[in-house]
Amino acid sequence: MPDVFPLHLQRDRSGARAIALACLLWHSFAAAYAAEHKPPPVEPATNFAAVEVHPAEHLAIAVEPYNTTRQLKLFRVNYVAHGFMPVRLVVTNTGDTAISLKDARILFITAGGDRLQTAEPEDVERRIVRIHGSSVTGPIPGLHLPHKNMRKAIEEDFNTLEFQSLIVKPHTTEAGFLFYDVSGLSHPLAGAALNLHSLRDIDGKELFYFEIPFDKYLASHSKQMN
Repeated sequence: MPDVFPLHLQRDRSGARAIALACLLWHSFAAAYAAEHKPPPVEPATNFAAVEVHPAEHLAIAVEPYNTTRQLKLFRVNYVAHGFMPVRLVVTNTGDTAISLKDARILFITAGGDRLQTAEPEDVERRIVRIHGSSVTGPIPGLHLPHKNMRKAIEEDFNTLEFQSLIVKPHTTEAGFLFYDVSGLSHPLAGAALNLHSLRDIDGKELFYFEIPFDKYLASHSKQMN
């Protein structure tokens, strides 16, 4: 029997089928690759290329941006495609006293000297929706997540992957991700650094600041590719 629905209704039905198929593909992908969204194994900061060590304070801090296709599979949303840089922060305390990050400021210093604060989930969601409308690019090229699924995906990423430790106990390593809005920067890592200050020991004494150049990370990846 021929399809006798009016043309505009046929288009609506086609659109609905496309949306349903996209949702089905997304949920299938999420179920199949849920394990990929688990935090990476925690390693000492000294295992990373972009690291700064303060021997007198028994503290080492490393940074590792996640900006490659392989690395971005960890997340439920492709943040780099939407102007955000995920940076993994790794803090290793080899001393006998705890280190406090309660008052710490962790800033992304661009090559031009701009000081970027960490983005909150709401910041990411607002910016993505403002620029890209009611859907967002997911981990499958060409597949877009509806707004409500995107919000959930961002919240889950922040809940499971964000750096959350305020205290680094003696002889331990803490790790997690921070997210920075680097939109408008064609090469956000080149010449940039992560600055950490207002770290304190257990007695409240402020420690010397850290400033870790991302060029160390870029140089390491360049060597691996050559």
